Amino acid sequence: MYSGRKFAAFLFDMDGTLINSIASAERVWSDWARRQGLDVAAFLPTIHGVRAIETITGLALPGIDPAHEADLLLKAEAADLEGIIQIAGAVAFLDSLPPERWAIVTSAPRELALLRMKAAGIPVPAVIVAAEDVTRGKPAPDCFRLGAERLGFDARDCLVFEDAPAGIAAAEAAGAAVMVISATHKHPLPTQHAAIAGYDMVGITVDERGWIALEPQRNAA
Repeated sequence: MYSGRKFAAFLFDMDGTLINSIASAERVWSDWARRQGLDVAAFLPTIHGVRAIETITGLALPGIDPAHEADLLLKAEAADLEGIIQIAGAVAFLDSLPPERWAIVTSAPRELALLRMKAAGIPVPAVIVAAEDVTRGKPAPDCFRLGAERLGFDARDCLVFEDAPAGIAAAEAAGAAVMVISATHKHPLPTQHAAIAGYDMVGITVDERGWIALEPQRNAA
């Protein structure tokens, strides 16, 4: 739980980390995958934590324009917000943080991120790094480095909250510490990092410099 360690700032992935949007995302991507003749069950696990354009580009489908398809998927996902909810305790936890000390770093386009945050009741931070803000998406470290930089810190002094292997790899490459959120995992994710199922398990303390430490909640199971 990083007992005694303090961080300059917290960087949060969004989907699967602050909100549960799996049902919405998988409905849209399943429809798209069926139209492309893909094995839906095998394909769906590859979409999480990665920018749509990189997922589609990696498939190398003949006659497919990844940018065009990613735009169509954005529109479909923006129209399907049913069932999007916060991860347990996420809103209260975010509200407890100094506002200048946290950011959202997501593989979703900004438009979709804002819609999903609104649907789940997630507060909008001053700093959001979205898909269009970087040339290389996760697992490249660019997004977390940029998020830390926009807050005025080095990623190596930050704690990243993530749920997906690509995001965890990006945080590791940026030199950040990692807290894995396991709320949406159907199966245990092998990881060397600390993990929690939700934010109702943790609280924070803030020192005189504004650095943040995690503290286990006394009423947490």
